Amino acid sequence: MADEATRTAFLEIQASMIDLTGKLKQVQIQMRNKEGDRKRAYLTLEELRPLPEDTNTYKSIGRTFLLEPKSVLEAEQEQKFKDSEATIASLETSKENLEKKIAEVENNLRELLQQEPGIARQIMSMSM
Repeated sequence: MADEATRTAFLEIQASMIDLTGKLKQVQIQMRNKEGDRKRAYLTLEELRPLPEDTNTYKSIGRTFLLEPKSVLEAEQEQKFKDSEATIASLETSKENLEKKIAEVENNLRELLQQEPGIARQIMSMSM
């Protein structure tokens, strides 16, 4: 009876760990993508700023380029930059929360293995 309860607890902890690890990887990928968006917006802004106001600037939409005033393009890039920074900050807090949850699950697993040393042997025999 206790063996079955321990096994069930282990399987729940294992499922939780797999789920949290997957979510953490997903958040890290989203952060990497937003970092690229932020950097692209920053570099575009750096190239636009020194141009004179009367310069013809074009906005890419698919395969088409539309003539846009420099001020409009600068405003769009600044907005993209701010949005990316806000999203990155949000994702950073999500990442920290997930890392805390993973640490809690690891501690729960350690406690379970210390309480029931027999389950560690069973786990090792299953993986071989």
